[in-house]
Amino acid sequence: MNGFLRAVEQIGKFLNIVAGISLIFLMLLTIVDVILRGFGRPMVGTYELVAFSGAIAIGLAMPRTALLRGHIYVDFLIAKFSRTVRDLFNFATRGLVFILFALAGWNLLKFGWDLQKSGEVSLTLQMPFYPVAYGVGICCFVQCLVVICDIIKIRGGQYDE
Repeated sequence: MNGFLRAVEQIGKFLNIVAGISLIFLMLLTIVDVILRGFGRPMVGTYELVAFSGAIAIGLAMPRTALLRGHIYVDFLIAKFSRTVRDLFNFATRGLVFILFALAGWNLLKFGWDLQKSGEVSLTLQMPFYPVAYGVGICCFVQCLVVICDIIKIRGGQYDE
C-alpha cells in the first residue's frame, strides 16, 4: 500500500506544479493586460484565458491540497470523541466525498464530450472548452484516489497524525 500512497502523492505533486504554472500565467497575463490597458491597447481574450487558467489552477491543485490536508478543517467537535468514533466519522465522510467526486468527474467528462461533439468554443479567441472540462474531470478522479489514500490511512491509524 505504501507504493500506492507514494504514487498518488507523486501524481498530486505533478498536478500541483502544473497548477502553479497556470496560476503564474494567469497573474502575468493580468498584469500585462492592466499595463497595456493603461496605454489604451488591452489584450484581446484576456478574460477567457484567465477563466480557463483559473479553472485549471483550481482543479489541478485540489488533489495535492487534500493530500496535505491544506483545506479548512473544523474538528473542534470531532476531537472530543474517542479515536474509534473519529475514525468512523472520517471513514463515513470520506465515503461521501468519494461518491461526490466520482459523480463530479463522470459528469465533467460527459460534459466535455458534449462540448467536443458540439464544437463549443470561447467567444473571442475561439478556444475549445472541452479540454478544461476533461482536465478538471480527471482531477476529480485523482481526488478519488486521494480519498482512497485517506481511507487507507484511517484504517492504519495514521490519519490523525
